[in-house]
Amino acid sequence: MHAIGIQLDIAWEDKPANFSKVRRLLDTAKPQPGSLIVLPEMFSTGFSMNVAGVREGQDRPAEKFLADLARQLRCFVSGGVVNVGPDGKGLNQALVFSPEGQSLARYDKIHPFTLGDEGIHYTAGRQIALFDWQAGGNLAKVAPFVCYDLRFPEIFRSAVRKGAQVMAVIANWPARRAEHWVTLLKARAIENLAYVIGVNRAGTDPKHTYPGRSMIVDPHGNVLADAGEREGVIQAEIDPAVVDSWRGEFPALKDMHWRD
Repeated sequence: MHAIGIQLDIAWEDKPANFSKVRRLLDTAKPQPGSLIVLPEMFSTGFSMNVAGVREGQDRPAEKFLADLARQLRCFVSGGVVNVGPDGKGLNQALVFSPEGQSLARYDKIHPFTLGDEGIHYTAGRQIALFDWQAGGNLAKVAPFVCYDLRFPEIFRSAVRKGAQVMAVIANWPARRAEHWVTLLKARAIENLAYVIGVNRAGTDPKHTYPGRSMIVDPHGNVLADAGEREGVIQAEIDPAVVDSWRGEFPALKDMHWRD
């Protein structure tokens, strides 16, 4: 099973420009059918608090782009968009589409980043989401997460209890905390005996510089792919049998006795 991360230097609040960037980068990746392609948090706009300006609206251009991309490439495609909830505040979402262009998952970021005022403009999600990634006769259960969620291990553990073997973390994670990003991606993989696909952005926006460092980490904490600091693509093979084998050999998850 082939995983692809697209590390994007996101054009600020410019959806058409970012759609073009994604297609250009994917042309170099040449994804095989059935691959899982992961784009960053708010991939089409950047991490904006201008909900009215970046929301999808009735036309849903970023959602349509993701669905069309999945259908055209015959791949599973995940990326971050902004929608609006019943309370009128934004929803920072990770969406997933099947090779048929059908919606497989819609995850609302559970932990808004209060230091960046996200909690003022966006409503916190309440539920873990999982989807089935099927390719080459294999099946992996994948849980999407968004950026700041990475600092809260309990929701990753909750996903594992629901059967997750792969965690996909999309982000706009700033350079000043780059080592936190790298360390926490490895930690979430090691403690959950799972693959972790972390896809961050590169470049700059009006407030921050971003380090990139998109990574794919195996269940032992080994880095299978690292994008470095510039715009680019990472790729690695994911084998759910490795997860099952390691969880059987090293029974840390079975040894969990404490419950809150």
